[in-house]
Amino acid sequence: MSGRMNYYRAAPAAMKAMMALEEATKELSIPQSIRELIKMRVSQINGCAFCLNLHAPEARAAGISQQKLDVLAAWRESPAFDERERAALAWAEALTRLESTGAPDSDYRILAAAFDERERVELTLAITTINAWNRFAVGFRSQHPVDQTPQV
Repeated sequence: MSGRMNYYRAAPAAMKAMMALEEATKELSIPQSIRELIKMRVSQINGCAFCLNLHAPEARAAGISQQKLDVLAAWRESPAFDERERAALAWAEALTRLESTGAPDSDYRILAAAFDERERVELTLAITTINAWNRFAVGFRSQHPVDQTPQV
């Protein structure tokens, strides 16, 4: 698969706005580890290899264990995730799959029990932002670098 276009070059003002939004998410009160888990899970759902490749090292740098990353797709069945992580992941899935979930009250109740109002808004912004990035990367077929390490 090859990339379709360089969207930064095609619409620099639009991408400047996206970068400003991304920078704003770095100032949120939500812990970076939760933000990175959200980025990874949403990118898994959306099939965004570019974003998964980009955010896996950032997730590890934020203190997320490799074990958590390995079982992230099955987080509901894993004891590795705490209450806040579970609430954030459920909300991320509900909003990413909005057409089929409708953001159910059950997920919102779990979210509200784990996060205050400000944090809920911030989580929603972080989820919205990574979904937008996934749509750019998947839609325009952004390619991640391939590890060229020889296999023995």
